[in-house]
Amino acid sequence: MGYQDITFPSDTVFLVTGGAGFIGSNLCEALLKLGCRVRCLDDLSTGKQANVDIFSGNPAYEFIHGDIKDSDTCMRACEGVDYVLHQAAWGSVPRSLEMPLFYCSNNVSGTLNMLEAARRCKVKKFVYASSSSVYGDTDVLPQKEGFEGKPLSPYAVSKRENEDWARQYAVHYGLETVGLRYFNVFGRRQDPEGAYAAVIPKFIRQLLHGERPTIHGDGVQSRDFTYVENVVEANLKACLAAKEASGQVCNIAYGGRTTLLEVYRAITDALGVNVEPVFGPARPGDIRHSNADIDRAKELLGYAPDWSFERGIRAAIDWYRANLR
Repeated sequence: MGYQDITFPSDTVFLVTGGAGFIGSNLCEALLKLGCRVRCLDDLSTGKQANVDIFSGNPAYEFIHGDIKDSDTCMRACEGVDYVLHQAAWGSVPRSLEMPLFYCSNNVSGTLNMLEAARRCKVKKFVYASSSSVYGDTDVLPQKEGFEGKPLSPYAVSKRENEDWARQYAVHYGLETVGLRYFNVFGRRQDPEGAYAAVIPKFIRQLLHGERPTIHGDGVQSRDFTYVENVVEANLKACLAAKEASGQVCNIAYGGRTTLLEVYRAITDALGVNVEPVFGPARPGDIRHSNADIDRAKELLGYAPDWSFERGIRAAIDWYRANLR
């Protein structure tokens, strides 16, 4: 279980796009610990230099400050690379409703630039981040690949388009691609600041600073919250998956359901505080419930997540306690 026993040849080169972001920086860290060479591509529009400064003295690490919307940058980043872990994207459903053209340009055209660069540079495998948002308005739980509803936001549309393009590159151009549909990932280095911050780090930061958090909606909406270590495992195992996985997408989660109220209580209990939340209006474009069927990931990737929500939330709180100011 986990990924600590995975091995790659010592000269293996990984490109992590969005490597200065939350998930990307965790991937860079894991790969360097496994003895791989890591090239990080990030324009620092949402990622943070501080997330990767800890790797700057490592001779196996290289940082490229660049934008996936620039095809020449993508080509330069892919040269000599064995595996691409494509995490670069702008997230947030509410923000995508305000900026639909940018989400198409960045998330879709940027991913297409990366797919083309990976093909031309003969990359062994292209593993990319998709999202549970592609399930849209389906009310069938657990959510299973092949049973998607209508997308509810430009962000969801961008992720579904990425899956379609990746499948085209696998079918027509021989580039092995694997899509990972992340379900509400949380953990160390996830940004707790700003209007579009994810709910778990935002709650933790506010409660640590004596503030009263806002829950949008009634709090009974549920998510398959997934600790970042599970996502790292999925990415690395996708690189080593058999050819049958090429062109496929897999749900990546732990496989459970936790309501926002349950998340909130878990955090207040762990912090030893008794603060009632404020309830605000539901956010447009948000799905009501998510819960992943992870059988395909288990079968195709050998995915075996061992970080439950309970274990993950304790680790996340410990990290924010030590690192938030």
